Amino acid sequence: MSSVITLAHGQDLIVNSYGGPYEQIIQDAIIKPFEEQYGVRVIYDAVGSSQQDYAKIKATKGRPGFDVVVMSASQSLDGCREGLLEPMSVETVHNLAYLNPAISAVAGACGAVHEIQYLSLLYRTDKLTEAPTSWKDLFNEDLHGRIVLPTFANIMAAYLTQIMASVYGGDINDNIDPGFEAMTRLAAQSIGFEQASAILESYIVDGRVWAMPFWDGRAQLLVDSGAPVDYILPEEGSIPLIATLNIPVGADNKELALKFVDFFLAKTSQERWVQSYKVGSARSDIEVSDEARARKITTQADLDELLLPNLASLSANLAEWGMRWEREVVPAAR
Repeated sequence: MSSVITLAHGQDLIVNSYGGPYEQIIQDAIIKPFEEQYGVRVIYDAVGSSQQDYAKIKATKGRPGFDVVVMSASQSLDGCREGLLEPMSVETVHNLAYLNPAISAVAGACGAVHEIQYLSLLYRTDKLTEAPTSWKDLFNEDLHGRIVLPTFANIMAAYLTQIMASVYGGDINDNIDPGFEAMTRLAAQSIGFEQASAILESYIVDGRVWAMPFWDGRAQLLVDSGAPVDYILPEEGSIPLIATLNIPVGADNKELALKFVDFFLAKTSQERWVQSYKVGSARSDIEVSDEARARKITTQADLDELLLPNLASLSANLAEWGMRWEREVVPAAR
């Protein structure tokens, strides 16, 4: 008990992440069990998106007022490079040793990968005579005028372009031209573009759209809601959305923050998280229900199906790709 008292001495742990349904899930699956194990109090700060949180970390030079923050692998790389996030290792976070090395490498030394989503192909089960199996199925004649695409401000657009580059003979990092050619053709049979995920999903829920790219976690929530939809990980693979736990360099309670990250990555915690939040894990040794195992990233074979982008290269190319998207892809939808 003395070690617990040392950890908790005079301080609470402040964790910054998302509100809405996410908040209740993380409270039940992670925060309450952590508080019980360590005898501490966690203050949950559901303020700001991951982009806004990182902006606050930059503005305060690594002292944003919270100890742990949920962001993305891209922000982890940026924060590490700029010296704003705390590097982690197996010496300070033991459960890092159990994460897939390739996934961890994408996030860099300052990001602990606690969940994985992938860009899935979401479709209406009551509109299509056959379930899709491939990204190429988006080009089927019966989907003409029944597809909506993300704007380039939504990272889904860049990921889908990279995926299409891979599907049509290019490469997700070094030969993106086939991806833009494919997206230009796809835009021509779409009804247009939307940025927000909530608006994108409204199109398929009300039946205006019959198929579209969408994150698998949110797609599962739609399935669970009873909407006549389903989703697949296409046979060519997909690019993951890699979410990370990060610790600002100026965190007030860094020791307990490291304990929290390690707790979140533990086998039992990852099992609860996959089951509760409907996402995948960078641990392939977790034991989850057959339903979760069938639809999420939970095994080494699942991880091998992912196309892992060079996020530093992606970040460097995004501005140029965005301008190219506006020149080539957007006009094709008009």
